Amino acid sequence: MLLSRAFTPLKFTRQAIRFGLKYSLLSSSILFCLQQHGYAVEQVDIVENVGTEDEKNSQDVIQLDTVVVTATRREQSLQKVPVAVSIINGKELDEKQQNSLEAIVKEVPSVNFNATSTNKDSSLFIRGIGTISTSPGVEPSVSTVIDGVVLSRPGQATLDLLDIERVEVLRGPQGTLFGKNATAGVVNIVTKNPTEKPSGYVDVYFTDDHEQRIKLGASGALVPGVLKANVSALLSNYDGNVYNYHTQQDVNGYRTQGIRSKFEYNPSDDLTLGLSLDYVHKESTAPLGALVSSANVDYLQAIAPVVAGKENRTVNSQPETVDDTNQGISFTADWFLDRHQLSSITALRQWKNVQLPNYNYLPEATTQFALLHDRGEVNSKQFSQELRIASLEEGFINYVAGIYFAKNDNDEKTQRYAHWYDTAIQTYADDYAVAYFGTESRNYAIFGEGTWNLSDRLRLITGLRLTRDELSFYHNRNSTIPSTLESRNSIRNSVANSGSTSETGISGRAGVQFDISSDINSYFTYSRGYKGPAYNVYFNMRNIDTPVIDPETSNSFELGLKSQWLNNRLRLNLAAFYTEYENFQANFRVIDSGGGISTRLINAGEVSTKGVELDSSFQVNENLRLNLAAANIHARIDNFRCPPADSACPNVNGKPLPNSPDWKLNAQINQYVPIANNRRIELSSQYAWQSKTQFDIGQNAQTIQPSYGIWNASIGLADTASDWRVAFLVRNILDKSYNARLATASYGLYRNVPRDDERYFGLSFRKDF
Repeated sequence: MLLSRAFTPLKFTRQAIRFGLKYSLLSSSILFCLQQHGYAVEQVDIVENVGTEDEKNSQDVIQLDTVVVTATRREQSLQKVPVAVSIINGKELDEKQQNSLEAIVKEVPSVNFNATSTNKDSSLFIRGIGTISTSPGVEPSVSTVIDGVVLSRPGQATLDLLDIERVEVLRGPQGTLFGKNATAGVVNIVTKNPTEKPSGYVDVYFTDDHEQRIKLGASGALVPGVLKANVSALLSNYDGNVYNYHTQQDVNGYRTQGIRSKFEYNPSDDLTLGLSLDYVHKESTAPLGALVSSANVDYLQAIAPVVAGKENRTVNSQPETVDDTNQGISFTADWFLDRHQLSSITALRQWKNVQLPNYNYLPEATTQFALLHDRGEVNSKQFSQELRIASLEEGFINYVAGIYFAKNDNDEKTQRYAHWYDTAIQTYADDYAVAYFGTESRNYAIFGEGTWNLSDRLRLITGLRLTRDELSFYHNRNSTIPSTLESRNSIRNSVANSGSTSETGISGRAGVQFDISSDINSYFTYSRGYKGPAYNVYFNMRNIDTPVIDPETSNSFELGLKSQWLNNRLRLNLAAFYTEYENFQANFRVIDSGGGISTRLINAGEVSTKGVELDSSFQVNENLRLNLAAANIHARIDNFRCPPADSACPNVNGKPLPNSPDWKLNAQINQYVPIANNRRIELSSQYAWQSKTQFDIGQNAQTIQPSYGIWNASIGLADTASDWRVAFLVRNILDKSYNARLATASYGLYRNVPRDDERYFGLSFRKDF
């Protein structure tokens, strides 16, 4: 984080003016039931024009809390930052039992998630743009940042959230301050800092379909006024919502253990040193997919008793597992001078991932179908160092500038086995290959951004980042496939390749910001995004894959309006944008000259995204809050460049980009009902809806998810004096089945089954000390 000193944002008091609850049928029903059971319920009628003006002014005013963000690497009010930002509060995540970044796609309409059976191949999308690749040689278009540390691989963004203060989603190119691989946006995760006063918590959650989770935490001073620390731990388990006939067990579940700790040392008033450590280990059993449809009668017989269908939650295959470990350590230093702050972030991170997929979804080999499975191992290590200087006082120019270095080493090993029936010799045979491959990258950058205060209401924004990329790769595959045969059973013959490249790129931002009034702020910005060169490095890499993939660049224009109304009871933020991407980096399924199908990383050509976004909150009264977020995003392929080796490239110009519905919205109501002894009933209802989604950049007609909506709700009892809360939650009330992903394979259409694919119930308890 930029500031490790405790920062307390200005908050307005939220008492005094209280409106009656008579207008709410739901609240009235609950009040009646409580009264019938002997509870003393406090109900206040609406009274207008009561008291003198002086008496009214002396009363506290109900207002929305001021939200502080670090979207510009400086702590500022959300309403003053000239960036489209969505904020998810850590407390709200805890209350909803949302524990991964994948969950934010329901909270922020501009965000989507490319879900696969292994988090190695999953990634985030913002405004329709994301990375569609499994290669270690390509970086994500959406950058994930944890306490100032940029994660190098897309799969790392699927980590579990623990001890979160807030999640900031910065939409649009953010490469000036958050690194070169932020052409679509940034997910900025801010974890909780240690407290001086001793505190702690326990959070327990379990569901009727056998999900259990417990989180524990403690914080306080080790040496009063000098050294303080916190620690949080997570244990969770879920059997899954897919049944595997072969193992006779539920799958699509997980087991997770995690711990996070932060230390803050203040040797003087001007110097703050911080140390952060985190470790999360997760074992999951997600299958590659559940069969939706197949025209192959023999295949259907081979996987029986599985019945293909749109809501199928069964498989019949060999066990499939993913073992994932994310861990890191970072050291921060903040030196406060008279007018400036010097900051340093030094970080080491490691990501280890082992996948055991079964590609033909079979329990065993047959005379017609091979049993094909992998063991893939990932060992990704990164080191980063960032130095920044930021002005502290408000003056003619406020700025932040710095230098950055990152070293990323990605090593992978994949072993593929094929057990198949050889009709030539009338017996079963085996094919085998092992590939060692990886990349090494170095990134050097110098950056700065300044705000020029031309007047009290008019500001000019300028920013620039100069980046130097150095990237190399190696690949060596040893195979039992003879050299006279290019491939068999999805295994190619032996090959070895290596290469290197370097590029210098520029990203930046320029714009103007104007305060229409004290409560209405407007801005217009131009941003240039840059994502460095890439290589298509994967298990079945061939000589045709060795050319470098050119850098991806973007040019974006954004017009924003941030406003507060009704004495800061209503917050209404709007953003309109248009972004063009050149040399868009994406995976694409191609048909080779020999008729084989493979997936290649290519410069897909030119794509664009445009739209309008809304974020709003309305504090109706002390006990009722409404939230509405919506996005209309038109992400399209403008000029697709077909790979030279593709003999049947489809015409996809004008078609939607994958994982990007045109419309998404999220509506939420939070209602509090005060009862006796500092207790209250807490009611919450949330509805998330999205229009149809295409999952395949090749525009496969079968891989379209129709529009759907998910309705969640909860009712809780909280004691504000004793700091405890118990809640009953219902997920997917309407029992709506949908797909996290649809994809075609050799023998049919398969679906990835999401966690919320059917209705379930949960009970949570939290106690703060």
